[in-house]
Amino acid sequence: MYASLSDYVNDGYTRLEAVDNPEHWLELASMDIDTLTFNRIRALGFAHLTEFQQEIVRQVTCRLADFRLENDELLDSPLTGYSINGVSASFGDSRNVVVVGGVILPVRLYGWLQQTGLCCRRLG
Repeated sequence: MYASLSDYVNDGYTRLEAVDNPEHWLELASMDIDTLTFNRIRALGFAHLTEFQQEIVRQVTCRLADFRLENDELLDSPLTGYSINGVSASFGDSRNVVVVGGVILPVRLYGWLQQTGLCCRRLG
């Protein structure tokens, strides 16, 4: 995991404290980050990242865990949209969320993660 529960709490987050297995959500967020960074962190080792990269990855992990917890039912749904009595909703790329490699996350978090340079497809 790229963030521990103590990192999460120290950053001021509280949602995961109310669930039975908070580490599960941090692990899911870490796995999503591995997908977004093409497993570069796992290959290099977290300790080999710069302090800036480590801090960004920790913060994104905490926020992504919160996002996944909050939207779990929608994120794991096979539906891409629905409509009931003239009201519709769809899931996918929008102004607020982006889908990258099958991972749905807020645009802002992906922007932060891109600052690390680990999301670039052209890196070898």
